[in-house]
Amino acid sequence: MARCLIFRGGWDGHQPVETVDLIAPRLGDAGLEVDVQDSLDGLDDEQKLRSYNVIVPMWTMGKIPGEASAAITSAVTAGVGLGGWHGGMGDAFREDTGYQFLVGGQFVAHPGDIIDYAVEVTDVDHAITRGLPPRFEVRSEQYYMHVDPFNHVLAETSVVGPGAEWLKGVRMPVAWTRRHGEGRIAYSALGHNMDDFSQEPCLMMAMRCILWAARVLDE
Repeated sequence: MARCLIFRGGWDGHQPVETVDLIAPRLGDAGLEVDVQDSLDGLDDEQKLRSYNVIVPMWTMGKIPGEASAAITSAVTAGVGLGGWHGGMGDAFREDTGYQFLVGGQFVAHPGDIIDYAVEVTDVDHAITRGLPPRFEVRSEQYYMHVDPFNHVLAETSVVGPGAEWLKGVRMPVAWTRRHGEGRIAYSALGHNMDDFSQEPCLMMAMRCILWAARVLDE
């Protein structure tokens, strides 16, 4: 059975405990053996990390020891997957540019805070997006991110821009895949909190990013 390590913590506003408690059993039902830890302890043990098929960071902001960051990067380079959602993965460890290079993006703003906006699937044939509505409405933070052009974009949004009207209409990636060495990486910007996960596409995108990164889902 494929193995998954989730480490959760950081800023409480993203409800790391509640959202992981929601997703972890569903990942188990989908074929992953899931370990959850509420600290950064042991993340500097590369041999331990390599025993997993996928690592899921759910740790908004905060600081990660350099040895742990290096071990995660090395494990992913060797073939361990990295998958996750929203700020737990895309706004973790702001001072660690090596981590951001691994993820392929970094949160910088969400103009208007909680707003209504549309997500448009740009790759309808990918395992992560297959069967999802080609366009769906969400009410959440619309993440504005600095992103790596190497990413394979799965879905995007047209920035609404309240409070930053000069950005209105910018096409911003919402979900992507990439590789780092031999490792698969998949990320969804959806999933701000439990309210987001009451919206089925948000929950499915987060779960499938993890399953794809773990190689449980095919290309």
